[in-house]
Amino acid sequence: MDLQILFLFCSGLAFLVGGAEILVRGASNIAAMVGISPLVIGLTVVAYGTSSPELAVNVESSYAGQVDIALGNVVGSNIFNVLFILGVCSLILPLRVASQLIWLDVPLMIAVSALLLVMALDGSISRIDGIILVGCALFYTVFAIRIGRKDSTIVLQEYSRQYGRSVNPRSWPIQALLIVVGFTMLVVGARWLVNGAIEIAKLLGVSELVIGLSIVAAGTSLPEVATSIIAALRGERDIAVGNVVGSNIFNILMVLGLSSIVSPEGIRVARAVLSFDLPVMIAVALACAPIFFTGHAIERWEGAIFLIYYIAYTGYLILSAREHDLLPAFSAVMLQFVLPLTLLTLVIAYVRYAQKRANTAEK
Repeated sequence: MDLQILFLFCSGLAFLVGGAEILVRGASNIAAMVGISPLVIGLTVVAYGTSSPELAVNVESSYAGQVDIALGNVVGSNIFNVLFILGVCSLILPLRVASQLIWLDVPLMIAVSALLLVMALDGSISRIDGIILVGCALFYTVFAIRIGRKDSTIVLQEYSRQYGRSVNPRSWPIQALLIVVGFTMLVVGARWLVNGAIEIAKLLGVSELVIGLSIVAAGTSLPEVATSIIAALRGERDIAVGNVVGSNIFNILMVLGLSSIVSPEGIRVARAVLSFDLPVMIAVALACAPIFFTGHAIERWEGAIFLIYYIAYTGYLILSAREHDLLPAFSAVMLQFVLPLTLLTLVIAYVRYAQKRANTAEK
């Protein structure tokens, strides 16, 4: 592979991750200053900030007409966020799930995933669809902030406990500068990453869609990986889960919405995405509901299953990209083993939940 292309791709990825970290720090500090609670910061500011690489890449690729990368990046990132990030984090520490996530944010993630599938049935995400998605994103953000506002002094103290540092109310010019620097790095990194990804796809002989679903999706999700793993290590389990759920909502509503608006002809949806990748994304979102609800937590064994699923999904992408002879056999194995394993997981989760409730009732 041409070293110049590889350097361009890696440099773009480094700028994206670094820019996202700077942007999240500045934005979350300002949010704390104006009195937004840490839970809402995790679900909105931090989640949206860690999704800023996806936003930057998608706007750049959509404007350039590379819509397959834009769509693949969102769908692939949402699958990666749940299966890989929550899988890894729950192996580190079983993740407690806050009630708000169970009753509000997870159902919303499922709803917007289904909405995207409905919009894609005609073969494209139009500008009108994009305007609707962006409008929903703005409504959700305003709603989340309104229910999360508290007294500023209390919020600053709680923010310090959750994130391990205090916020100086007079440091807003520095935080604003961090936002500008982070955003600039994102724009530059996105352009380099997209150009590098396109060239890599050409060299490897695979489609831009597969590159978007795999390499670009995993790369732009690195901020979510770092944020959730750090939160899990610190014991901030609700933030680790909230970051993933909030990022998935933002990816569909704002990232894909803006992408379809700036794209000259909207975003066309390939038949492969409509028949396989979008249903997988919805299935992954649906899988969260019973696992989260039954125990209000993601146990280590459930996280291991998530990781196995992601490895299987990645294997499918690799085989389909090469049109390998093993693809039919691989698909048959997936249907014969993965679906029963999923049903078994849900049954075990429900039985454990029923046992806990029975034990609680006896006490």
